Amino acid sequence: MNPTPLRVVLVFSPEDQAWIRRGAYTVPDFWQGHGVPPAMGDEFRLGGRQFTIQGRLWAQEAGVTLLRVFVGSGHAESDSVFG
Repeated sequence: MNPTPLRVVLVFSPEDQAWIRRGAYTVPDFWQGHGVPPAMGDEFRLGGRQFTIQGRLWAQEAGVTLLRVFVGSGHAESDSVFG
């Protein structure tokens, strides 16, 4: 049995989309090839900002399983609190 291919699509707020475009950042395919999809509460960094996954929506389109990952508003690296 072959696993169904999973495509993870990050969904950013309009403000963060504009920031990504202005900064000409390329959003990497963070979860490509991983067996475990992103979960709520996971965080990742892009262009010095930290984003938190706030929600997920599973969908099936053209035989491909899609996981739309809704991302919280990014904040500056200095806003992070550890411990």
